[in-house]
Amino acid sequence: MTFVKFMEDKTKQVQFTRMKAVSLFGFADAQPDSELYRSAFEVAKLLADQGLEIVNGGGPGVMRAATDGAHAGGGKAAIATFYPKYINHFEGKDRDNKADKEIIENNYLDRTMKLLELGNAYVIFNGGTGTLSEFAMAWGLAYLYFGHHKPLILYGHFWHPIMESLVSNMLIAQQRPESLKVYKIATTPKAVLEALLEHEAYLKSTPEDVHAPTETGEHAFLD
Repeated sequence: MTFVKFMEDKTKQVQFTRMKAVSLFGFADAQPDSELYRSAFEVAKLLADQGLEIVNGGGPGVMRAATDGAHAGGGKAAIATFYPKYINHFEGKDRDNKADKEIIENNYLDRTMKLLELGNAYVIFNGGTGTLSEFAMAWGLAYLYFGHHKPLILYGHFWHPIMESLVSNMLIAQQRPESLKVYKIATTPKAVLEALLEHEAYLKSTPEDVHAPTETGEHAFLD
């Protein structure tokens, strides 16, 4: 049996029960004919095909690719949005991002936190300052809740030099080595799925209350 056939057979047997949704983050200006857009579409399609809801910020680019990919995979997409009065550089809600459910928040920070709450895992693609802020928040929360954190997947080869630079130029590796254990870099949709499968297996091997031991707002960021 070839590795490809093995992977196809394995993914057909997937039953996500503990994990329900995955949040995708990335560049709002990604064009439909770009590799970035196609990558987000294919990741969302594969995950939706395995029964996972796809969550995104409701805008264009990677966000719309996530919704369209979810529908192409036979699944559903949820979006968290907000409608600001005074903001200059924000893509806003994309009318072509036709999600199945929209949750409207009061401001950008609440929207970001809602996206982190709704997903049981995060996939972060290439992007701009907004994506960078979302990555930083997801990474920071993963470190803070280490051992109970949600999976953080960085999508694309470009993440390797970025993470290497952060580790070599900041105090991360020396002072907080656990922060290097909370993320994985994936470069194909199947690699993303495999990472999530591993985590699903881990969750199934442990009691549910181990991963969400609090009734406070903190539970939104725990596995």
